[in-house]
Amino acid sequence: MTDTHCHIYLDQFQNDIGHVLDRAYDAGVRAIFMPAIDFKSLTDMDRLSHPGIVFYKMAGVHPCEISGTRPDLEKLLMESVSSDQILAVGESGLDYYWSTDHVKEQQQSLRLHCQIAKAVQKPIILHNRDATADLLDIFSDEQDGSLKGVWHCFNGTVDEARRAMDLGLYLGIGGVVTFKNAGVDKTVSNLPTDRLVLETDAPYLAPVPYRGKRNEPAFVKLVAEKLSDIFNISLEQIVKITNENAARLFGIHAD
Repeated sequence: MTDTHCHIYLDQFQNDIGHVLDRAYDAGVRAIFMPAIDFKSLTDMDRLSHPGIVFYKMAGVHPCEISGTRPDLEKLLMESVSSDQILAVGESGLDYYWSTDHVKEQQQSLRLHCQIAKAVQKPIILHNRDATADLLDIFSDEQDGSLKGVWHCFNGTVDEARRAMDLGLYLGIGGVVTFKNAGVDKTVSNLPTDRLVLETDAPYLAPVPYRGKRNEPAFVKLVAEKLSDIFNISLEQIVKITNENAARLFGIHAD
């Protein structure tokens, strides 16, 4: 299995990282994609290793870290994502939930991340909270036919999902799909499987029955099992489909 969105490098895993990664491997996880929150994230990612898991790094600045104008952002971001070690750009996006004080700056940052993703021809990872219309409008504005990426932690409507896919986005399906009243399971059931990828967003948004506790990459199997139920196909088929989707999007070998 491939966990396409996991902050495994954060301090929440510092005390038991070896056991966390062993559990992930035992659950069937063979690849973990690590989106950055800020530039320090890249240094923190470098300490991770496991003999049975491949780690992929991304570079970007999370919208909640954008609190004003950053004249150095373009230079630092381009330098980071140009490295062969960086698979994708992100996570970027919009978050109007925590604060709307810096909406303009978030939107400018998102556009910059999109432009740099096009320049280096790498996918972009999009965070979205209470900002779907603006997020998709900006992505549409920036789309020149080469922009691709993931709507991370997808929780939109069927129409929003279809618009996102038409724009070149894949949908990151995580623990929220297991939440009883979230409705994501019903939405996903109306979507094609060829644009879905698995994710945890660990340490956040743990799936049922661990909701409210620390999430970890091993729990991506619970997301896969939920999708297996939704589409009435085997777990092995879901794993194969989502692995191939991730490989196609990110240009890696499907395990």
